[in-house]
Amino acid sequence: MPKNSRNGWIGRACCLLALLGTTGCHSVTTAPASPATLLAAQAPGAPTAMPFGGEVPIEPSKVSLPPYRIEPPDILFIDAVKVVPKAPYRISAQDTLNIIAAGTLADQPIRGYFVVEPGGAVELGPAYGKVRVADLSLDEATEVVESQLRHVLKNPQVSLTLAQSAGQQQIAGEHLVAPDGRINLGIYGSVYVSGMTVNEARHTIESHLTRFLDDPRVAVDVGAFNSKVYYVITDGAGNGDSISRFPVTGNETVLDALAQINGLSRLASKSHIWIARPVPEGNGCDQKLPIYWDKITKEGQTATNYQVLPGDRIYIAADKFYAFDTALSNVISPFQRIFGVAALGFQTVFGIQHPSTLAGQGANGSHF
Repeated sequence: MPKNSRNGWIGRACCLLALLGTTGCHSVTTAPASPATLLAAQAPGAPTAMPFGGEVPIEPSKVSLPPYRIEPPDILFIDAVKVVPKAPYRISAQDTLNIIAAGTLADQPIRGYFVVEPGGAVELGPAYGKVRVADLSLDEATEVVESQLRHVLKNPQVSLTLAQSAGQQQIAGEHLVAPDGRINLGIYGSVYVSGMTVNEARHTIESHLTRFLDDPRVAVDVGAFNSKVYYVITDGAGNGDSISRFPVTGNETVLDALAQINGLSRLASKSHIWIARPVPEGNGCDQKLPIYWDKITKEGQTATNYQVLPGDRIYIAADKFYAFDTALSNVISPFQRIFGVAALGFQTVFGIQHPSTLAGQGANGSHF
């Protein structure tokens, strides 16, 4: 090939390689950047850190996470602010009634809350006995209680209201988001809340309850953040990796995360720690954020004390010396076992063939 033609091919190849180098996927960093570059993120007036793109959030410039999306196995806490059954309401077991009666015996007043027993009756007191009120309206229950009291009193007057329905007890309290994304509200059925924010879940629950209640109002909050987690993975220097799983509260840094596992073990390499951070689906890139342990702990620098985000994998590599020692031991150990078995077999065979020699050597204290 002529020299000029060969030079032309080389030039075009170099241009193609340069073009390929400017395209494709690039991680945040795959090797530790200089501390000066990382510390620049702490400068006054630095832009607000963002989880993906822009500056990476660190200790002095944390970001607020997006609105929390409920998922299994989160636990929701629901408070029944307004739970009024639709009319006509029929009393059921475990309802709480507020009963006030005038003209009662002086030593046995009737004033307070009475729970409807599982059998459907309420206990009015030793002198008055029980009266069944289940499946009655509030007006019908008032008449039944007055009729019962007339067996003892001359002219009783009764006020009976619903203090708390049994259904309200099934709404209020803690509710586990099941694997199917639903929470169970007892007699009111189940509601799908997975993937919703707290406000969206509240509106969905209230809308569901309108089929049973008159203008229901509930308050919803997350009682346990179980679905958003991060992981701390420790290299066991050839003896397997250990994984610890912790919930994200929105304020953790690398230092907080490693405090959860009581710091670094003697097998850990202080110079090979990083965060492997998932990126939005379809991006195809990796985020690998180097962590300078000594800078964070001994010098108080925060450039690599990153804010921990949901899904982060904090990886702690093993010290190369311990990893080499384990690898060498794994190579040598099989041969040691082979030679040990061979020596034992040789000694056994020799002992069978020459028992007198073996006994004599044992008496003289000699050994193979």
